[in-house]
Amino acid sequence: AGIERAKKQACPEIKAAAGKAMYPLSFAQKRLYALHQLAKDSTSYNMPAALELRGNLNRNRLKKAFTTLINRHEALRTSFVLHNGEAMQHIGSHAEGNWTELEIESESKLNETMQSFVKPFDLQEAPLIRASLASLDSDRHYLLLDMHHIIADGVSISTLMQEFADIYSGKDLQPLTLQYKDFAVWQHEQFSRGELSRQKDYWLKALEGELPVLDLPLDKQRPLLPDFSGDTFAAQIDRDTVAKLRHVMEETGTTLYMILLAGFSIFHSKLSDKEDISVGSPAAGRGRAELEGVIGMFVNTLAMRSKPEGDKTFREYLDEVRAITLAAVDHQDFPFEEIARHLDSRREVNRNPIFDAMLVLQNSDDFKMELPGLTLSSHKLPHQISKFDLTLHAEEQADGTIRCVFEYSTALFEKATIARWADHFRELLGNIGTHV
Repeated sequence: AGIERAKKQACPEIKAAAGKAMYPLSFAQKRLYALHQLAKDSTSYNMPAALELRGNLNRNRLKKAFTTLINRHEALRTSFVLHNGEAMQHIGSHAEGNWTELEIESESKLNETMQSFVKPFDLQEAPLIRASLASLDSDRHYLLLDMHHIIADGVSISTLMQEFADIYSGKDLQPLTLQYKDFAVWQHEQFSRGELSRQKDYWLKALEGELPVLDLPLDKQRPLLPDFSGDTFAAQIDRDTVAKLRHVMEETGTTLYMILLAGFSIFHSKLSDKEDISVGSPAAGRGRAELEGVIGMFVNTLAMRSKPEGDKTFREYLDEVRAITLAAVDHQDFPFEEIARHLDSRREVNRNPIFDAMLVLQNSDDFKMELPGLTLSSHKLPHQISKFDLTLHAEEQADGTIRCVFEYSTALFEKATIARWADHFRELLGNIGTHV
């Protein structure tokens, strides 16, 4: 999801780390660990997923596949402990799978079951993943998975689902040559050797001076402490508008991400009456081939700062956004957490570091898969969380439209406000497609 790498960095190869009792946390894990300490009873950083299984299910084989995965991936056996005041990751040689099975009487009970399934994790207790098989009738089941973000990311979930299916089908998986701890150790080595200093200089320059604070017109007073309660509002960008945007992309040598970033930044500029806008975007953080298939938290966050000033034409501004995006991708290995530490000492506790809005261009996570006697399809889980004031999740659809899901903080906004803003955003993209 987010922005992919334009070219590989010439950093040294990642090698298997020497065996130890404990390993350092990656930079992304450090941030998630610190956030968890602020709200240990929160599920804000849980990653729930669900698969609908239709057909003739072999329960024992399914449970065995889950146990096999936990023993295959060290991240799924990792707990987090304090050692001399510093958080470290400890990898258990074996972890019992947290597996439950239950019957549900009706489809209406399914959401209730799913909501009660998502619970806080204790980071000191591995595994930080749980699974439950909820059976509706003899040929309809739901496999519910929940894990903490500190051990996995979106790509990890896709890998897990695929491997689950492969193991269940009796296929042999390729042995893993690397595990997540190897990446964490390598990342620290690169950092301490100053391998990333060129990237650090880039970010400090891109974000120098007074950082913009997003001031959208709120419906409610901002809470004094972080509040991750959220909801979503979905809107569709029609096929005609998307076709026109594609024409703009061809003419300007830009990508859909660049067009959406420009549009989303202008949208924020108009709402907040500011001409200096920062929007966050995730980068997959897996630019190295050797990390393929490794479960873990690799996502890095990029701060995309641009200036949608009124005296620029849209084309001029889009050119700037294109340059900003390419440069950010080129410097995407420097840990966001370290940039935030350098720049953001005065940010209020009820604000996110550097930006309060996110843009995520994602691939469709709906999939269907055939297994012996079974059809698998992904199923959306209710998860009412918003880590930012506003996040736009945009996803291209097979029918040529773009689905936009606005995830918003219910501590700040009413749904009617977001619905109105979604209309403004659609109109803005329509104008870009027609007039540029």
